[in-house]
Amino acid sequence: QVQLVESGGGLVQAGGSLTLSCAASGQTFSTYAMGWFRQAPGKERELVGRIRWYGGITGLTDSVKDRFTISKDNAKNAVYLQMNSLQPEDTGVYYCALQPIGRATYDYWGQGTQVTVSS
Repeated sequence: QVQLVESGGGLVQAGGSLTLSCAASGQTFSTYAMGWFRQAPGKERELVGRIRWYGGITGLTDSVKDRFTISKDNAKNAVYLQMNSLQPEDTGVYYCALQPIGRATYDYWGQGTQVTVSS
Protein backbone atom coordinates (compact mmCIF):
# COMPACT_ATOMS: atom_id res chain seq x y z
CA GLN A 1 0.00 0.00 0.00
CA VAL A 2 0.98 3.60 -0.58
CA GLN A 3 -0.05 6.73 1.27
CA LEU A 4 0.15 10.19 -0.30
CA VAL A 5 -0.15 13.45 1.61
CA GLU A 6 -0.26 16.81 -0.15
CA SER A 7 0.55 20.14 1.43
CA GLY A 8 1.26 23.70 0.44
CA GLY A 9 -2.09 24.89 -0.85
CA GLY A 10 -3.63 28.17 0.13
CA LEU A 11 -4.98 31.52 -0.98
CA VAL A 12 -2.84 33.65 -3.27
CA GLN A 13 -3.38 36.70 -5.43
CA ALA A 14 -3.19 36.47 -9.20
CA GLY A 15 0.42 36.58 -10.30
CA GLY A 16 1.61 34.93 -7.12
CA SER A 17 3.33 31.62 -6.53
CA LEU A 18 2.81 28.48 -4.51
CA THR A 19 4.72 25.24 -4.17
CA LEU A 20 2.78 22.07 -3.51
CA SER A 21 4.44 19.06 -1.94
CA CYS A 22 3.41 15.44 -1.95
CA ALA A 23 4.96 13.03 0.52
CA ALA A 24 4.72 9.35 -0.34
CA SER A 25 5.09 6.49 2.11
CA GLY A 26 4.65 2.74 2.02
CA GLN A 27 5.55 0.59 -0.98
CA THR A 28 6.91 3.40 -3.13
CA PHE A 29 9.68 1.26 -4.65
CA SER A 30 7.20 0.13 -7.31
CA THR A 31 6.47 3.65 -8.53
CA TYR A 32 6.49 4.28 -12.28
CA ALA A 33 5.31 7.88 -12.24
CA MET A 34 3.74 10.51 -10.06
CA GLY A 35 1.13 12.92 -11.29
CA TRP A 36 -0.45 16.16 -10.20
CA PHE A 37 -4.13 16.58 -10.96
CA ARG A 38 -6.55 19.37 -10.23
CA GLN A 39 -10.29 19.72 -10.08
CA ALA A 40 -11.93 23.09 -10.43
CA PRO A 41 -15.46 23.68 -9.14
CA GLY A 42 -17.98 22.17 -11.51
CA LYS A 43 -15.31 20.66 -13.73
CA GLU A 44 -13.77 17.25 -14.19
CA ARG A 45 -10.43 16.42 -12.70
CA GLU A 46 -7.58 17.04 -15.13
CA LEU A 47 -3.95 16.01 -15.28
CA VAL A 48 -1.66 18.98 -14.70
CA GLY A 49 1.68 17.23 -14.98
CA ARG A 50 3.56 14.04 -14.33
CA ILE A 51 7.08 12.89 -13.64
CA ARG A 52 8.64 9.49 -14.02
CA TRP A 53 10.06 8.23 -10.76
CA TYR A 54 13.19 6.80 -12.37
CA GLY A 55 14.67 9.01 -15.03
CA GLY A 56 12.75 12.13 -14.12
CA ILE A 57 11.09 12.69 -17.48
CA THR A 58 8.36 15.28 -17.01
CA GLY A 59 5.29 16.47 -18.85
CA LEU A 60 2.95 19.37 -18.19
CA THR A 61 -0.35 20.28 -19.76
CA ASP A 62 -0.21 23.17 -22.23
CA SER A 63 -2.10 25.61 -20.02
CA VAL A 64 0.59 25.49 -17.32
CA LYS A 65 3.82 24.39 -19.01
CA ASP A 66 5.26 27.91 -19.10
CA ARG A 67 4.35 28.62 -15.46
CA PHE A 68 4.55 25.37 -13.50
CA THR A 69 7.46 23.05 -12.78
CA ILE A 70 7.23 19.51 -11.50
CA SER A 71 10.14 17.92 -9.65
CA LYS A 72 10.91 15.11 -7.25
CA ASP A 73 13.24 14.02 -4.52
CA ASN A 74 13.61 10.25 -4.56
CA ALA A 75 15.47 10.21 -1.26
CA LYS A 76 12.55 11.93 0.43
CA ASN A 77 9.89 10.10 -1.58
CA ALA A 78 8.45 13.47 -2.46
CA VAL A 79 7.18 15.24 -5.54
CA TYR A 80 6.66 18.95 -5.92
CA LEU A 81 4.67 21.32 -8.08
CA GLN A 82 6.10 24.82 -8.30
CA MET A 83 3.38 27.14 -9.55
CA ASN A 84 4.23 30.64 -10.74
CA SER A 85 2.15 33.40 -12.29
CA LEU A 86 -0.99 31.87 -10.86
CA GLN A 87 -4.29 32.88 -12.38
CA PRO A 88 -7.87 32.56 -11.09
CA GLU A 89 -8.44 29.69 -13.51
CA ASP A 90 -5.80 27.71 -11.61
CA THR A 91 -8.16 27.57 -8.64
CA GLY A 92 -9.11 24.08 -7.58
CA VAL A 93 -8.26 21.11 -5.44
CA TYR A 94 -4.87 19.70 -6.35
CA TYR A 95 -4.18 16.01 -5.94
CA CYS A 96 -1.05 13.97 -6.28
CA ALA A 97 -1.33 10.42 -7.51
CA LEU A 98 0.94 7.45 -8.03
CA GLN A 99 1.09 5.13 -11.01
CA PRO A 100 2.69 1.80 -10.08
CA ILE A 101 5.05 -0.06 -12.37
CA GLY A 102 3.11 -2.23 -14.78
CA ARG A 103 -0.11 -0.29 -14.38
CA ALA A 104 -1.71 2.17 -16.80
CA THR A 105 -3.66 3.94 -14.10
CA TYR A 106 -2.96 6.07 -11.08
CA ASP A 107 -3.91 3.70 -8.31
CA TYR A 108 -3.10 5.78 -5.26
CA TRP A 109 -4.33 9.27 -4.49
CA GLY A 110 -3.80 11.88 -1.84
CA GLN A 111 -6.59 13.72 -0.10
CA GLY A 112 -6.03 16.92 -2.05
CA THR A 113 -5.03 20.45 -1.17
CA GLN A 114 -7.03 23.56 -2.01
CA VAL A 115 -5.50 26.29 -4.15
CA THR A 116 -7.46 29.50 -4.48
CA VAL A 117 -6.26 32.33 -6.70
CA SER A 118 -7.99 35.66 -6.25
CA SER A 119 -8.20 38.24 -9.01
